[in-house]
Amino acid sequence: MKTLYSLTFALLISSLLFNCKKSSTGITEVTPVNVYLGDASIDYGEVNIDVTGVEFNMADKTTIDLNVQPGVINLLKYVNGKDSLIASNNIQSGRLTQIRLILGSNNSVKIGDVVYPLSTPSAQQSGLKLNVDTTLVPGVLYNLILDFDAGQSIVMEGNGSFQLKPVIRVINNAITGSISGIISNSSALPALIKATNNAGTYSTLTDKQGIFLIRGVPAGNYTITITPRSGFQESTITDVNVTTGNLTNIGSITI
Repeated sequence: MKTLYSLTFALLISSLLFNCKKSSTGITEVTPVNVYLGDASIDYGEVNIDVTGVEFNMADKTTIDLNVQPGVINLLKYVNGKDSLIASNNIQSGRLTQIRLILGSNNSVKIGDVVYPLSTPSAQQSGLKLNVDTTLVPGVLYNLILDFDAGQSIVMEGNGSFQLKPVIRVINNAITGSISGIISNSSALPALIKATNNAGTYSTLTDKQGIFLIRGVPAGNYTITITPRSGFQESTITDVNVTTGNLTNIGSITI
């Protein structure tokens, strides 16, 4: 079985930043950081991720382990901007070059009434390494989202087992916008929503109420393609304008 839909695993880093070096008053200031999970799609019954650690690697070779609230989190509980706090810390300002998300062994996916374990390739068992080139400037709020593509991240093996091979893009909300809306007829749900222009395609799946939110969309004009469940026709909306730092709400859509 191969899903056509995307799964979004959002790691939201909200940073109210202060310089960690000594100020003119001689007081050392720090950067408080909160880490959240959220914004998953609903193609599977459950997608359970066993989070055990989050690590920041800085350009000056400093490694920072955040204070993580470990545990198994069902990403499908956190859709359309809902988030779950998993870690927080006061860290130094500076250039962040890599995020390492450390997972335990209790990862699984539920399809129908059956729960399948998600194995992790040995090369990734030391942590999922995601390259980031972001300077944590004092006084700036940063939202970094780790967006999992479930169509490629969860792979069915030939023997019927499933493996977690994360395909992730890192989104910086400070330089992107968002698109939201709602599909009004519930019988057409779930629906796959894609925003496409010459630069790329960004997608998500509606929740049970038909609501959708695509975050991390670069500024520009997009064509929105709505692919509902079998029996309903695909539809498109053209000339949807996205601007940096803003939410574009395309309202209620009837299929």
